[in-house]
Amino acid sequence: MRRGIRGITATALVAGLALAATACGGGDSGSGGDSGGELSGTVTFWDTSNDAEKATYRKLAEGFQKEHPKVHVKYVNVPFGDANAKFKNAAGGNSGAPDVMRTEVAWVADFANLGYLAPLDGTPALDKTDDYLPQAVGSTKFKGKTYAAPQVIDTLGLFYNKKLLKDAGVEVPKTFDELAKAAKKIKSKTGATALYLRGDDPYWFLPYLYGEGGDMVNARDKVVEIDDGAGVRAFKTIKDLVDSKAAVTDATDGQENQLKALKDGTVAMAVDGPWDIEGARAGKAFKDKKNLGVAPVPGGSTAQGSPQGGWNLSVYAGSKNLQASYAFVKYMSSAKVQQETNEKLSLLPTRKSVYEVPAVKSNEMVQFFKPAVDGAVQRPWIAEGNSLFEPVKVQMNKVLTGAASPEQAAKATGDAYRKLLKDYK
Repeated sequence: MRRGIRGITATALVAGLALAATACGGGDSGSGGDSGGELSGTVTFWDTSNDAEKATYRKLAEGFQKEHPKVHVKYVNVPFGDANAKFKNAAGGNSGAPDVMRTEVAWVADFANLGYLAPLDGTPALDKTDDYLPQAVGSTKFKGKTYAAPQVIDTLGLFYNKKLLKDAGVEVPKTFDELAKAAKKIKSKTGATALYLRGDDPYWFLPYLYGEGGDMVNARDKVVEIDDGAGVRAFKTIKDLVDSKAAVTDATDGQENQLKALKDGTVAMAVDGPWDIEGARAGKAFKDKKNLGVAPVPGGSTAQGSPQGGWNLSVYAGSKNLQASYAFVKYMSSAKVQQETNEKLSLLPTRKSVYEVPAVKSNEMVQFFKPAVDGAVQRPWIAEGNSLFEPVKVQMNKVLTGAASPEQAAKATGDAYRKLLKDYK
């Protein structure tokens, strides 16, 4: 997430043919969940982390075996862009689903509504729940039950190349209007384009929408909001940034293209999340790691906001080894594992206690992203939440290619929402 979420595109490869062949999950996980009080059998884990993260997650997952020697963890890295549909197909067909999955926050309510997830209330999976950040818990709930354990929390920020902005003589923009005004100076002084704009991924549309004081829907009152004036202004903002050449964009492969542009120094700024910190720092533009700056996402004409994203851990309802799966979720969402994830990947923990660890507290990206997460906008945690993005994606493409006006795009998105959400006004 989005990675955040976050993101809709694939960012990781299946981790090896041998591991891919083990993705049978709950159907063949073994029945030795608890033998004489000792966990045993197999837990198949689908990890949706990206290329920069997956080696760390694999090592952490396999570390569970040291604590439970009779349990074998089958680690499978599944491309994020494929994972949602792949899990639904496997769970719906009752064949091939994993025991445990790293679920994007918007997937939990959807999967739970379909009956594919095991409730975790009263199980060992939920350990020291008072230690979780309150805002991280929201996405784990559906109709009064808990279907996931929070594992990583995130939001978007503005990544910027300190040297390019300094050479151009411009300050870090606080609004998209300021960014647009600085773009010509950045281009003339450095040759770089001011911003890479993720036109391929509707998650990245949300800061523009929030910046105009809008939202997709009001889930409490069951009202569609994206087709109001704020939605129109948000579509107009992305169109103006691209048309003025303040930003470059692509209709596809935005994750890879944005990161490459940032790493190579062909763009001065990009809206991104903590999952890409290590990836960005691997580029030639950031041989000096201190050259990467992070600031709040620029605001719009009336507000500033960025969506709350993150990742949870869920257990497949059809798992043949529920007890070992619960224990695995407990382990992977523990303070110890979250601390190690932060120290190696700079990802943000969901446990309050981890932020008190000196090494975590002093992490420069935590120092920015934790306050940003505290102020992030909660998305609607409804079963249809993930489906709200596709209409936005379609209309973003139309606006950016000139096939639709901002007004037409906002109306079309609102119409699509009302078809999807039958009881919404």
